[in-house]
Amino acid sequence: MKTLLLLLPSLLVSTLSGWAENWPQFRGPTAQGNSRETNPPQQWSATENVAWKTEIPGESWSSPIVWGDRVFVTTATDSGESCRVLSLKRTTGEVLWNREVFRQVPRRKEGRNTYATPTPATDGQRVYACFGDGSFAALNFAGELVWTNRAYPFYSQHGLGTSPILAGGLLIMSRDGSSDGEDKKLGWQTPWDRSFMLALDATTGRERWKTSRGMSRISHGAPVIWDSSGNPQVVSEAGDVVQGFDLRTGERIWTSEVLGEGKVPSTVLGDGLVFTAGGWGGKETIKAFRLGGRGDLKESNLVWEQKKGMPKVPSLVWVAPRLFAITDGGVASCLDGATGELVWQERVGGNFAASPIAAADRIYFFGDNGETTVIRSGPKFEILGRNVLGEKIQATPALSQGQFFIRTEQNLWCVGK
Repeated sequence: MKTLLLLLPSLLVSTLSGWAENWPQFRGPTAQGNSRETNPPQQWSATENVAWKTEIPGESWSSPIVWGDRVFVTTATDSGESCRVLSLKRTTGEVLWNREVFRQVPRRKEGRNTYATPTPATDGQRVYACFGDGSFAALNFAGELVWTNRAYPFYSQHGLGTSPILAGGLLIMSRDGSSDGEDKKLGWQTPWDRSFMLALDATTGRERWKTSRGMSRISHGAPVIWDSSGNPQVVSEAGDVVQGFDLRTGERIWTSEVLGEGKVPSTVLGDGLVFTAGGWGGKETIKAFRLGGRGDLKESNLVWEQKKGMPKVPSLVWVAPRLFAITDGGVASCLDGATGELVWQERVGGNFAASPIAAADRIYFFGDNGETTVIRSGPKFEILGRNVLGEKIQATPALSQGQFFIRTEQNLWCVGK
């Protein structure tokens, strides 16, 4: 009952098409890429099954989010200096407002990153955004600035790539950067103790808790919430570690070792396990750790690891009892969630940065070249369709009320009836 009550604010029920959800943050209601939508579009092109297309100014790979009849995106214009939040009408794509929340000084980033990569989040009252310099802003649905918080400046050799999530009235974000001093490898290739998890009060923007990770390295994955017996934890992976924090107090409850820096995929939960992937350094694999421990666990809670098919950028997606992955180079895999054994592995083709979405017994893989490959989410590899928009995609789309909202390099597309 408690879980149901927590989910109700982000769900809408449609009598015409079954479940129809809001998509309030990166990777949806649970931040894991799963949707309850029962009738998502399966086929489209640049000219077919498109409800609307709206040009979005600036450069940004943040994902769109959806609440009711509103779509929100962020962007950075003026060579990354102007940090902006846009609200669009879901049914038509009309831009209702476009607000600059503050200006930032652009710093180093990787070429595939932008100065507005973090995906915003919404609770239906306010929309919360974060930008490349680490600053936060909250606006109401009329586009009025409610609060800003610029007390946590951020630097990373990669730029800022993670996204905040909302839980328990808190805006929660990982801060896994690196040193901007003389030794640029510190925190990037050499572990350091300056990374932390942060929770702000969603109403006021003030700090509720801030907790050090201990020794770790750069990462970009968004956290997820694991609720065990009414004691919710924030589960988050950084370079070299995956950890659990008390949602209410920020206490670091446990930490496990998972080597590798530059972790991009977000953690995924399923059947009492947390699944990790990504990173550079030569020792990275897909791993499953048992949840529920306490203290410095090292690898004592490691259940399995799989060396084949590891994605470095796209996140995994869990559809019980299986785990699905797409590598940056277009190899799709299905793994047994309990053992990590390969169920199948096939080449889809293309390159991938966006994370997959699971809905209605399908998995959607969104390619950098604008082609979306749809497969069956089952024990046999079956391609159901290939849909070409012809514009570059790196942002993970949103799925809400029977429509996909797909951000390309210059436009936001609404696909579906």
